[in-house]
Amino acid sequence: MRGFFAALMFLTRIPLPKLNISPNDWHKSAMYFPLVGLLIGGVLYLASLGLNDLFPATVSAFLIVLIWIWITGGLHIDGWMDLADGFGSNRSREQMLEIMKDSRVGAMGVIAAICLIGGKWVAVYELLRLKFAIILLISPFVARFLLISAIRFFPYRKQGGIGEGLRTYLTLMVIFLNFTTTVVLSYYLLGVNGLLLLSGTTLMSGLLVFNIYKKLAMLTGDCYGALVEWSEVVFLFVSLALWRVM
Repeated sequence: MRGFFAALMFLTRIPLPKLNISPNDWHKSAMYFPLVGLLIGGVLYLASLGLNDLFPATVSAFLIVLIWIWITGGLHIDGWMDLADGFGSNRSREQMLEIMKDSRVGAMGVIAAICLIGGKWVAVYELLRLKFAIILLISPFVARFLLISAIRFFPYRKQGGIGEGLRTYLTLMVIFLNFTTTVVLSYYLLGVNGLLLLSGTTLMSGLLVFNIYKKLAMLTGDCYGALVEWSEVVFLFVSLALWRVM
Protein backbone atom coordinates (compact mmCIF):
# COMPACT_ATOMS: atom_id res chain seq x y z
CA MET A 1 0.00 0.00 0.00
CA ARG A 2 2.98 2.34 0.22
CA GLY A 3 2.71 2.89 -3.52
CA PHE A 4 -0.90 3.99 -3.08
CA PHE A 5 0.03 6.37 -0.26
CA ALA A 6 2.84 7.77 -2.42
CA ALA A 7 0.29 8.46 -5.16
CA LEU A 8 -2.12 10.02 -2.67
CA MET A 9 0.58 12.26 -1.20
CA PHE A 10 1.74 13.40 -4.63
CA LEU A 11 -1.60 13.95 -6.35
CA THR A 12 -3.62 15.38 -3.47
CA ARG A 13 -3.40 17.61 -0.42
CA ILE A 14 -5.36 15.17 1.73
CA PRO A 15 -3.68 15.14 5.18
CA LEU A 16 -1.73 11.92 5.75
CA PRO A 17 0.72 10.68 8.38
CA LYS A 18 4.31 11.37 7.39
CA LEU A 19 5.77 8.37 5.59
CA ASN A 20 9.23 7.60 4.30
CA ILE A 21 8.58 6.97 0.62
CA SER A 22 11.35 5.07 -1.16
CA PRO A 23 12.14 5.47 -4.88
CA ASN A 24 10.56 2.07 -5.45
CA ASP A 25 7.35 3.20 -3.72
CA TRP A 26 7.32 6.25 -5.98
CA HIS A 27 7.74 4.06 -9.07
CA LYS A 28 4.81 1.89 -7.97
CA SER A 29 2.61 4.92 -7.29
CA ALA A 30 1.63 5.35 -10.96
CA MET A 31 -0.41 2.15 -10.80
CA TYR A 32 -2.70 3.86 -8.29
CA PHE A 33 -3.16 7.20 -10.07
CA PRO A 34 -6.63 6.27 -11.42
CA LEU A 35 -7.72 5.09 -7.96
CA VAL A 36 -6.65 8.44 -6.50
CA GLY A 37 -8.60 10.10 -9.30
CA LEU A 38 -11.70 8.18 -8.24
CA LEU A 39 -11.16 9.36 -4.67
CA ILE A 40 -10.90 12.97 -5.88
CA GLY A 41 -14.07 12.48 -7.92
CA GLY A 42 -15.85 11.09 -4.87
CA VAL A 43 -14.98 14.20 -2.88
CA LEU A 44 -16.26 16.44 -5.69
CA TYR A 45 -19.48 14.48 -6.08
CA LEU A 46 -20.23 14.49 -2.34
CA ALA A 47 -19.45 18.20 -2.24
CA SER A 48 -21.92 18.80 -5.05
CA LEU A 49 -24.66 16.99 -3.12
CA GLY A 50 -24.10 19.12 -0.03
CA LEU A 51 -23.48 22.47 -1.64
CA ASN A 52 -26.43 22.29 -4.02
CA ASP A 53 -28.79 22.34 -1.05
CA LEU A 54 -27.15 25.44 0.40
CA PHE A 55 -26.32 27.69 -2.54
CA PRO A 56 -27.49 28.56 -6.05
CA ALA A 57 -25.90 26.46 -8.80
CA THR A 58 -23.51 29.27 -9.81
CA VAL A 59 -22.04 29.53 -6.30
CA SER A 60 -22.00 25.77 -5.81
CA ALA A 61 -20.11 25.34 -9.08
CA PHE A 62 -17.57 27.98 -8.07
CA LEU A 63 -16.98 26.31 -4.70
CA ILE A 64 -16.63 22.87 -6.30
CA VAL A 65 -13.96 24.20 -8.66
CA LEU A 66 -12.15 25.72 -5.66
CA ILE A 67 -12.28 22.34 -3.90
CA TRP A 68 -10.99 20.72 -7.09
CA ILE A 69 -8.02 23.09 -7.14
CA TRP A 70 -7.37 22.72 -3.42
CA ILE A 71 -7.46 18.93 -3.29
CA THR A 72 -4.87 18.69 -6.07
CA GLY A 73 -2.84 21.66 -4.85
CA GLY A 74 -3.02 23.17 -8.33
CA LEU A 75 -0.39 20.62 -9.36
CA HIS A 76 -1.77 19.93 -12.81
CA ILE A 77 -2.77 23.53 -13.50
CA ASP A 78 0.89 24.46 -13.14
CA GLY A 79 1.77 21.99 -15.89
CA TRP A 80 -1.05 23.31 -18.06
CA MET A 81 0.26 26.87 -17.71
CA ASP A 82 3.86 25.87 -18.41
CA LEU A 83 2.83 23.97 -21.53
CA ALA A 84 0.80 26.95 -22.74
CA ASP A 85 3.80 29.23 -22.24
CA GLY A 86 6.07 26.87 -24.13
CA PHE A 87 3.76 26.19 -27.05
CA GLY A 88 2.54 29.78 -27.15
CA SER A 89 6.09 31.01 -27.66
CA ASN A 90 6.24 29.42 -31.13
CA ARG A 91 9.97 28.79 -30.64
CA SER A 92 12.21 25.83 -31.37
CA ARG A 93 11.89 22.58 -29.43
CA GLU A 94 14.84 23.38 -27.17
CA GLN A 95 13.57 26.88 -26.43
CA MET A 96 10.07 25.59 -25.66
CA LEU A 97 11.51 23.13 -23.16
CA GLU A 98 13.53 25.91 -21.52
CA ILE A 99 10.45 28.13 -21.27
CA MET A 100 8.47 25.26 -19.72
CA LYS A 101 11.17 24.77 -17.09
CA ASP A 102 11.08 28.44 -16.11
CA SER A 103 9.23 28.91 -12.81
CA ARG A 104 7.89 32.28 -13.97
CA VAL A 105 4.48 32.35 -15.67
CA GLY A 106 3.99 34.17 -18.95
CA ALA A 107 0.94 35.75 -20.53
CA MET A 108 -0.05 32.59 -22.41
CA GLY A 109 0.06 30.58 -19.20
CA VAL A 110 -2.19 33.06 -17.40
CA ILE A 111 -4.66 33.12 -20.29
CA ALA A 112 -4.68 29.32 -20.44
CA ALA A 113 -5.35 29.07 -16.68
CA ILE A 114 -8.22 31.57 -16.87
CA CYS A 115 -9.80 29.68 -19.78
CA LEU A 116 -9.37 26.34 -18.01
CA ILE A 117 -10.81 27.41 -14.66
CA GLY A 118 -13.60 29.39 -16.33
CA GLY A 119 -14.42 26.39 -18.52
CA LYS A 120 -14.63 24.08 -15.51
CA TRP A 121 -16.82 26.54 -13.65
CA VAL A 122 -19.29 26.88 -16.54
CA ALA A 123 -19.34 23.11 -17.16
CA VAL A 124 -19.86 22.25 -13.48
CA TYR A 125 -22.66 24.82 -13.27
CA GLU A 126 -24.46 23.22 -16.22
CA LEU A 127 -23.97 19.74 -14.78
CA LEU A 128 -25.50 20.84 -11.48
CA ARG A 129 -28.36 22.56 -13.23
CA LEU A 130 -29.09 19.41 -15.24
CA LYS A 131 -28.71 17.21 -12.13
CA PHE A 132 -25.88 15.38 -13.89
CA ALA A 133 -23.26 15.78 -11.16
CA ILE A 134 -22.29 12.09 -11.36
CA ILE A 135 -19.91 13.20 -14.12
CA LEU A 136 -17.79 14.81 -11.39
CA LEU A 137 -17.18 11.36 -9.93
CA ILE A 138 -15.82 9.87 -13.14
CA SER A 139 -13.92 12.77 -14.73
CA PRO A 140 -10.79 12.71 -12.49
CA PHE A 141 -10.65 8.92 -12.72
CA VAL A 142 -10.72 8.87 -16.52
CA ALA A 143 -8.16 11.68 -16.72
CA ARG A 144 -5.67 9.74 -14.59
CA PHE A 145 -6.23 6.55 -16.57
CA LEU A 146 -5.32 8.49 -19.70
CA LEU A 147 -2.32 9.86 -17.80
CA ILE A 148 -0.87 6.43 -16.99
CA SER A 149 -1.53 5.37 -20.60
CA ALA A 150 0.54 8.32 -21.82
CA ILE A 151 3.28 7.49 -19.30
CA ARG A 152 3.35 3.90 -20.51
CA PHE A 153 3.30 4.44 -24.27
CA PHE A 154 5.18 7.71 -24.82
CA PRO A 155 8.84 8.36 -23.97
CA TYR A 156 9.94 10.41 -21.01
CA ARG A 157 13.50 11.61 -21.61
CA LYS A 158 14.05 14.17 -18.91
CA GLN A 159 16.73 12.59 -16.74
CA GLY A 160 16.11 13.30 -13.09
CA GLY A 161 12.65 14.70 -13.80
CA ILE A 162 9.58 14.03 -11.69
CA GLY A 163 8.23 11.39 -14.09
CA GLU A 164 11.40 9.31 -14.20
CA GLY A 165 10.75 5.70 -13.25
CA LEU A 166 6.95 5.94 -13.24
CA ARG A 167 6.74 3.56 -16.20
CA THR A 168 8.53 0.78 -14.29
CA TYR A 169 5.42 -0.98 -12.98
CA LEU A 170 2.97 0.14 -15.66
CA THR A 171 2.86 -3.20 -17.43
CA LEU A 172 0.41 -3.95 -20.21
CA MET A 173 -1.61 -5.97 -17.71
CA VAL A 174 -1.88 -2.97 -15.36
CA ILE A 175 -3.01 -0.76 -18.26
CA PHE A 176 -5.51 -3.39 -19.39
CA LEU A 177 -6.99 -3.78 -15.90
CA ASN A 178 -7.36 -0.02 -15.54
CA PHE A 179 -8.87 0.19 -19.02
CA THR A 180 -11.39 -2.52 -18.16
CA THR A 181 -12.29 -0.78 -14.90
CA THR A 182 -12.76 2.53 -16.72
CA VAL A 183 -15.04 0.97 -19.33
CA VAL A 184 -17.11 -0.96 -16.77
CA LEU A 185 -17.50 2.05 -14.47
CA SER A 186 -18.48 4.35 -17.34
CA TYR A 187 -21.05 1.86 -18.62
CA TYR A 188 -22.42 1.08 -15.16
CA LEU A 189 -23.00 4.73 -14.29
CA LEU A 190 -23.96 6.15 -17.69
CA GLY A 191 -24.83 3.24 -19.96
CA VAL A 192 -23.94 3.46 -23.65
CA ASN A 193 -23.50 7.23 -23.29
CA GLY A 194 -20.67 6.50 -20.86
CA LEU A 195 -18.82 4.55 -23.54
CA LEU A 196 -19.37 7.34 -26.07
CA LEU A 197 -18.14 9.86 -23.52
CA LEU A 198 -15.06 7.79 -22.78
CA SER A 199 -14.31 7.37 -26.49
CA GLY A 200 -14.69 11.08 -27.22
CA THR A 201 -12.46 12.10 -24.32
CA THR A 202 -9.82 9.53 -25.27
CA LEU A 203 -9.80 10.82 -28.83
CA MET A 204 -9.41 14.47 -27.81
CA SER A 205 -6.74 13.67 -25.22
CA GLY A 206 -4.92 11.50 -27.73
CA LEU A 207 -4.80 14.43 -30.14
CA LEU A 208 -3.21 16.59 -27.45
CA VAL A 209 -0.59 13.97 -26.60
CA PHE A 210 0.31 13.34 -30.24
CA ASN A 211 0.62 17.09 -30.85
CA ILE A 212 2.94 17.44 -27.85
CA TYR A 213 5.02 14.48 -28.98
CA LYS A 214 5.22 15.85 -32.51
CA LYS A 215 6.68 19.12 -31.22
CA LEU A 216 8.83 17.90 -28.32
CA ALA A 217 9.59 14.26 -29.22
CA MET A 218 8.94 13.46 -25.55
CA LEU A 219 6.61 14.07 -22.64
CA THR A 220 7.59 15.91 -19.47
CA GLY A 221 6.01 16.35 -16.05
CA ASP A 222 4.36 19.55 -17.29
CA CYS A 223 2.87 17.61 -20.20
CA TYR A 224 1.44 15.06 -17.77
CA GLY A 225 -0.20 17.80 -15.72
CA ALA A 226 -1.60 19.48 -18.82
CA LEU A 227 -3.00 16.16 -20.03
CA VAL A 228 -4.87 15.65 -16.76
CA GLU A 229 -6.43 19.12 -16.86
CA TRP A 230 -7.30 18.84 -20.54
CA SER A 231 -8.86 15.38 -20.10
CA GLU A 232 -10.95 16.50 -17.12
CA VAL A 233 -12.41 19.56 -18.81
CA VAL A 234 -12.95 17.71 -22.13
CA PHE A 235 -14.83 15.00 -20.24
CA LEU A 236 -17.13 17.64 -18.75
CA PHE A 237 -17.79 19.35 -22.07
CA VAL A 238 -18.33 16.14 -24.05
CA SER A 239 -20.80 14.96 -21.41
CA LEU A 240 -22.82 18.17 -21.85
CA ALA A 241 -22.73 17.80 -25.63
CA LEU A 242 -24.03 14.22 -25.37
CA TRP A 243 -26.76 15.38 -23.00
CA ARG A 244 -28.07 17.75 -25.68
CA VAL A 245 -27.95 15.38 -28.65
CA MET A 246 -29.02 12.10 -27.06
